[in-house]
Amino acid sequence: MKYDVIIIGGGVSGCATARELSRYRVKACVLEREEDVCCGTSKANSGIVHAGHDAWPGTLMAQLNVRGNALMEPLSEELDFEFRRNGSMVVCTEEEKRGDLQKLLERGEKNGVPDLRILEREEALAMEPNLTEDTVAVLYAPTGGIVCPFGLNIALAENAYTNGVEFYFDTEVTRITRRPDGFLLETTQGEYVSDYVVNAAGVYADVFHNMVSQEKMNITPRRGEYMLLDKTVGGHVSHTIFRLPDELGKGVLVTPTVHGNLLVGPTAQNLQEKEAVNTTQEGLRTIRDRAGKSVRGIPFRQVITSFAGLRACAQTHDFIIQEAPDAPGFIDCAGIASPGLTSAPAIGEMVAEMLRTRMNLEANPEFCGRRKGILNPAKLPLEERNRLIEREPAYGQIICRCEMVTEGEIVDAVRRPLGAKSLDGVKRRTRAGMGRCQAGFCSPKTMEILARERGILMEAVTKSGGDSTLICGINKDIWQGDE
Repeated sequence: MKYDVIIIGGGVSGCATARELSRYRVKACVLEREEDVCCGTSKANSGIVHAGHDAWPGTLMAQLNVRGNALMEPLSEELDFEFRRNGSMVVCTEEEKRGDLQKLLERGEKNGVPDLRILEREEALAMEPNLTEDTVAVLYAPTGGIVCPFGLNIALAENAYTNGVEFYFDTEVTRITRRPDGFLLETTQGEYVSDYVVNAAGVYADVFHNMVSQEKMNITPRRGEYMLLDKTVGGHVSHTIFRLPDELGKGVLVTPTVHGNLLVGPTAQNLQEKEAVNTTQEGLRTIRDRAGKSVRGIPFRQVITSFAGLRACAQTHDFIIQEAPDAPGFIDCAGIASPGLTSAPAIGEMVAEMLRTRMNLEANPEFCGRRKGILNPAKLPLEERNRLIEREPAYGQIICRCEMVTEGEIVDAVRRPLGAKSLDGVKRRTRAGMGRCQAGFCSPKTMEILARERGILMEAVTKSGGDSTLICGINKDIWQGDE
């Protein structure tokens, strides 16, 4: 199949690029090796919208962080995903390091971060009572925020798709060859040809870059482990709380999530293995120890799950967004580590503009930049909710009790553009299975809905695509409740 542009990777950078590219008349597609978007780095991160004071002035990280932060709120309104500007604090607990806090303030001001200020201990504790007693001062950034990573990624993908970008899942790129007429991409689902390639493959971006360029790239996977706490303790802090950064990043943070949980993490461990997303006893112990140095009394007995993700760290310590010098038409979107999620809307803008300029693209007159997310009946006024349930009874049938997700929401998640095909796909779109019981009660019913809506057997329903089936056979009489 022949395309003008092929994007490798259905993470947040690839989907942001796809959405921005759909503003123009262009034949484009996204190739994703997993069964859904948001299955790699983009699904396992802090969900933080960074203010932009950490990146070094003059870097792409600094520029795109601040721009992405500014874009996030209007984008959340256009595409209907969860975002909240809750503000962030960087905590200094040693008087002799107050100068480092001042330097961070000055760096942020050079980057163009608005309204930064240093708060003394008393004012900081008044705003955030659970800060450690050792707090000396904090750098307060009111523009810091939190977002649902799944919501952002899926919203970008759906809007790109409805504007004409094609998506191919379970399609792993195995080889790229430069040809006089562009690039040949060999995949597990056949061959694709394209004039331009956008390499947004996360920790595998170096693999694809090195297939076409003699100027080799190296991406180091950096594992970050997290603990997620129950909603009953989600108000332990109201701001995102950081410690002063070190050579491996911003350290262990404590933050509320847009859905009301408390999130603690990540660790930072450089690895060679690009699939090492397991948690470790040592990593989880590190989280507990380090988080307590900025926030006191964290109720770790309320942890409901732990997880890990990999950040794609480049040897340049900056984003790499450029055309490969010796491979015209091959555009790297690589090294998108933190603050990659924050920067994603700006990354999409930048890459799409590069392509528009090179390809002389014309505007797409049918582009629609708005998208409506899954209807949550719990957010409706009572009378309106009752009318909805009377009209569509599935919205009155609770499937996930922990998160109060209805059958109507799950059906919508399956039927909508680029709909869910697995339990994890439903979870990312509706939160069914993300609550305290971690899908212990709702999985069978969700599987029934998936099977019914997709017209497949229960045995074919997977957790996350591929061979991740959950059952190998059913006694149909017992399953239907018959004697």
